[in-house]
Amino acid sequence: MPSPVFVYQLASQKAAGTLFNTYTTAKSVLNVADLLPIPGNYLQVGSKLRIKAWGGLSNIVTTPGTVTFQVNMGSIAVWSSGAIQMTTTANTLSPFRLETTIRLDSSGSGTAAKFIGEGFLSALNLTIGSGANPTVTDTAIVVPVAAPAVGTGFDSTISNILDFFVGFSISNSGNGVQLYDYTVEQLN
Repeated sequence: MPSPVFVYQLASQKAAGTLFNTYTTAKSVLNVADLLPIPGNYLQVGSKLRIKAWGGLSNIVTTPGTVTFQVNMGSIAVWSSGAIQMTTTANTLSPFRLETTIRLDSSGSGTAAKFIGEGFLSALNLTIGSGANPTVTDTAIVVPVAAPAVGTGFDSTISNILDFFVGFSISNSGNGVQLYDYTVEQLN
């Protein structure tokens, strides 16, 4: 008989976030009050977290570049969607939805703890693969865009802040993101 799966909501966004644009290096797009502290040794190997985020994504027409979504423990990117090509059709805060499940693959001090995960992203302003028609819209893709692999290591024996980052390859006021809702659920 299969074991029951319990889902606990650990965090949620209580109000729409700030619109961020004109930057490249990934940064937190969560409201500070909605960050999730994870106590040291709370997560064990096999612990699963499901992160759901939806919001608005903007892009420019000419050379829009890519967007990357990240789950971070503090400043360390423990999971990444990889760089996702945006369409050459301009969009202003078109809806996107990201859902990913990450599993703690190893735990420990220093950089021993690592997550692995996979999910999906749907949005109006993305393209699929490098050979895709750059005007395709209503795209849903599996993320990460490369083969799943463990993320950057972190220290799971100390308290960490679980965070959600977004970055762009092109800094432009027309490339932007606004997070409308975000939840973190523990699946076991």
